[in-house]
Amino acid sequence: MQDALTTTPLRTDWSMDEIRAIYHKPVLELIVEAAQVHKQYQATGEVQVCTLLSVKTGGCPEDCAYCPQAARYHTDVPVHKLLSNEVVFDAAQKAKDAGSTRFCMGAAWREVRDNRDFDRVLEMVEGVNDMGLEVCCTLGMVNEYQAERLKQAGLYAYNHNLDTSEENYSNIITTRTYDDRLQTIENVRQAGISVCSGGIIGLGETDSDRIAMLHVLSNLPQHPESVPVNALVPVEGTPLAEQPRVSVWEMVRMIATARILMPKTMVRLSAGRQEMSTVEQAMCFLAGANSIFSGDKLLTTPNPGFNDDQAMFELLGLTPRKSFQENSGCGVKVVATEGALAAE
Repeated sequence: MQDALTTTPLRTDWSMDEIRAIYHKPVLELIVEAAQVHKQYQATGEVQVCTLLSVKTGGCPEDCAYCPQAARYHTDVPVHKLLSNEVVFDAAQKAKDAGSTRFCMGAAWREVRDNRDFDRVLEMVEGVNDMGLEVCCTLGMVNEYQAERLKQAGLYAYNHNLDTSEENYSNIITTRTYDDRLQTIENVRQAGISVCSGGIIGLGETDSDRIAMLHVLSNLPQHPESVPVNALVPVEGTPLAEQPRVSVWEMVRMIATARILMPKTMVRLSAGRQEMSTVEQAMCFLAGANSIFSGDKLLTTPNPGFNDDQAMFELLGLTPRKSFQENSGCGVKVVATEGALAAE
């Protein structure tokens, strides 16, 4: 048998029917298949630890139905202007000391504007990059020029989630379009920045919406290097405050399907982890998740702290992934093929 890593192609031509068939497999069968793909392409038991800091909170003009930072909703999230460089660098150093290898900075903006605040964010990017951390930003929409400036400052990754399917998008957000999201992802990709893009489940969407979102992500010309899978954290004061909690099996289906479709991608177990037991999180890791956010908050919502995650890593025998480490599977080409992944 030849080395499977050099013979199994990555695909960007998945059909909706193929994805639907994978997603709806019996859950244990789905987990086993995802675990096999994960082992083929990734270092199993290795999980990247990331920290997310809100560098500018609240007052956002968008109407994302899930977000407590939207100015139009009445939530308990305090509004604060852009943090000082010193505060950000101190937070990044603490995250690094606690074991994080990626530091993400989020600003509650609809889009980046070419002003002093953006200049300061560029300074933050440069400073965090100098610490040896993978630096990521989520700042809303960016144009080609702004993406280039972020790249020149040392930005490693940019997060811009699709959130849901194109068909369901207008039920969740009306202040920007799905095409706006895709254009920002393209601008980031063209600048040579690693793409981080995923979605949220529990917004009231159907399984078909989840499958359609995975279809878009897995059929981009190049798979996102990171796909966060978020479970909605309902916040009082937002339109989705009464949504029921997403079950672990729904998270497992999304994670496992994403792992099979995008084998080299970091699949991140993101929002909603605070409500999950260690056993439930272990199921997600088994299904192919290999990245988490750690730290007491995920932007503005509760998240497991570093000590809790350290204890979980020790219990499950997980190893933190190093910074700037490319996935194994070198030389695997992205090609258009018919049929499912198969190893010769």
